[in-house]
Amino acid sequence: MAFDKASTIDQYRAHEGDTGSTRVQIAILTDRIKYLTGHFRTHDKDYHGKRGLDIMIGRRKRLLKYLKRTDVQQFRTLVKELGLRY
Repeated sequence: MAFDKASTIDQYRAHEGDTGSTRVQIAILTDRIKYLTGHFRTHDKDYHGKRGLDIMIGRRKRLLKYLKRTDVQQFRTLVKELGLRY
């Protein structure tokens, strides 16, 4: 893969051993989405991959809605750190 999952987890985790919190999941999905976006610039006919990308975008959107509903301050911080338009 073109991104380092371990460094993303280290950057966004809340405590030692945190690998599946909402923040971490959103950050990992964002990295994967950015990688695939670059992939589709050169492989524009990869339709199956585009379907996977759409699924990832939907999952990230649902996680962001959940985080916004449960912890607005953490949501705002994460959106700013990841550079998302939300």
